[in-house]
Amino acid sequence: MVGDDPYNPYKYTDDNPYYNYYDTYERPRQGSSSAYRADVRDYDARVLLRFPQRVKNQGTSDFLPSRPRYSWEWHSCHHMDEFSHYDLLEAGSHRRVAEGHKASFCLEDTSCDYGYYRRYACTAHTQGLSPGCYDTYNADIDCQWIDITDVKPGNYILKVSVNPSYLVPESDYSNNVVRCDIRYTGHHAYASGCTISP
Repeated sequence: MVGDDPYNPYKYTDDNPYYNYYDTYERPRQGSSSAYRADVRDYDARVLLRFPQRVKNQGTSDFLPSRPRYSWEWHSCHHMDEFSHYDLLEAGSHRRVAEGHKASFCLEDTSCDYGYYRRYACTAHTQGLSPGCYDTYNADIDCQWIDITDVKPGNYILKVSVNPSYLVPESDYSNNVVRCDIRYTGHHAYASGCTISP
């Protein structure tokens, strides 16, 4: 997310046919009030904080799904049990007020730094993220959100953690968390100051 183009994070929800769906394959988190709850119906109106995410493989080897291809189960954001975790924290107390999570929608080399080349694509039989390459999730794809229906206007911190359960071995886990300042008015959310957080 740091230095990333926001890809229109305020996209009007009617442009996205999945805007009011909950992901039936995601496991609900205990005590959470969100669109992931089992009692939320497809026609319930929910307020979603949508945002883009860009993950870079800064290591020296490929970042591959935690399970082999034959054990994957289809779901709208699939392949890893939990690729990213999203927390919305109160700015002062850092108390969590909302959360979201996704398994990677499709692990691929969306773009690469100069001198590196794309080797993985969603259309290929093997998915992954090559060294020096990025996997980008636009704000309008399913599961790229936090349900903020019950969140009051105020100042918050969006905390995005990649590979939060350490399912994929890495040489350095200290760069897997990004925090952004969020100002929520009740109708709009404004992000600023996104930084990598150890």
